[in-house]
Amino acid sequence: MKEQEREETTDERMLFGKHAVLEAFRAGRTIERLYLLDGVRDSGVASILREAKKHDVIIEFTTKEKLAQVAGSDKHQGVVAISSPVAYATVEDILARAEEKGEAPFVFLLDEIEDPHNLGAMIRTANLVGAHGVIIPKRRAVGITATVVKASAGAVNFTPVARVTNLSQTIKELKEKGLWFACADMDGEEMYACNMTGALGLVIGNEGKGVSRLVKEQCDFTVKIPMYGDIDSLNASVACGVLAYEALRQRR
Repeated sequence: MKEQEREETTDERMLFGKHAVLEAFRAGRTIERLYLLDGVRDSGVASILREAKKHDVIIEFTTKEKLAQVAGSDKHQGVVAISSPVAYATVEDILARAEEKGEAPFVFLLDEIEDPHNLGAMIRTANLVGAHGVIIPKRRAVGITATVVKASAGAVNFTPVARVTNLSQTIKELKEKGLWFACADMDGEEMYACNMTGALGLVIGNEGKGVSRLVKEQCDFTVKIPMYGDIDSLNASVACGVLAYEALRQRR
């Protein structure tokens, strides 16, 4: 197991054993990932599976050896769960934060970001530019892990992060509340020519694939960063920072 993975799975966030994991679900604890022994389907595991599916938890069926490796013990009873180090907010919490400050909502929407260092850096940027919150998907994306907390330099404790089942549906709902959405895309209009004032959602895509088609289709316009070098792309978190500060410049 990689050093980073050990850091994120051997602290107090790691739970194992059927009773401990089921009670964590029933207590409302946020579970990031669930590992189950492949082939086991007794009543205890069935109850855990129901809770996991109800909360859209990522589930991985694996071997007894992998479970022992993750848990650091062979007394896992075929069940290991990784809980979030911080509590997630809701989209409503983020909008309420903007309203309390008397400001037009400014929100980051991060589509399938996989690198925890990138996610942490983007949350840090969100805090520094005065964004009211960050929205991430529950599937095919990293959640808030110990590495994310560290990379954010503590910003996760001040900037709300919400997880949603469907990012494109969330954009639709936020449009009804008056937000406009700018999608970071290399084929977009230069950021200096785009209006990024008012109620705004800044959409940043996956490190390799960019913003997914369904999410992009929901955005109101696309925006790009002008580049004059020999390569044609920036790291996702760097691109997020550049666009966020242009938005801040305009909003001030």
